[in-house]
Amino acid sequence: MATPDAGPDPFTAVESLRAALTAAGIVLPSLAVDTAAPALRLVELGRVRADVALRLAHALRPEGTAA
Repeated sequence: MATPDAGPDPFTAVESLRAALTAAGIVLPSLAVDTAAPALRLVELGRVRADVALRLAHALRPEGTAA
């Protein structure tokens, strides 16, 4: 019997996000799959210093826009 698609694989999501962040010069040390509730397929982003949060915000903004 086929199972319904549960959505994106969290391990693939973590690796994809890690690669994109690395390309932007950003490291989230706690980035990992949350294994506490596998059925939820959660990604743990963790905590970061304020300077990292600002770099992340800058990287997510479209070019030419300000906060």
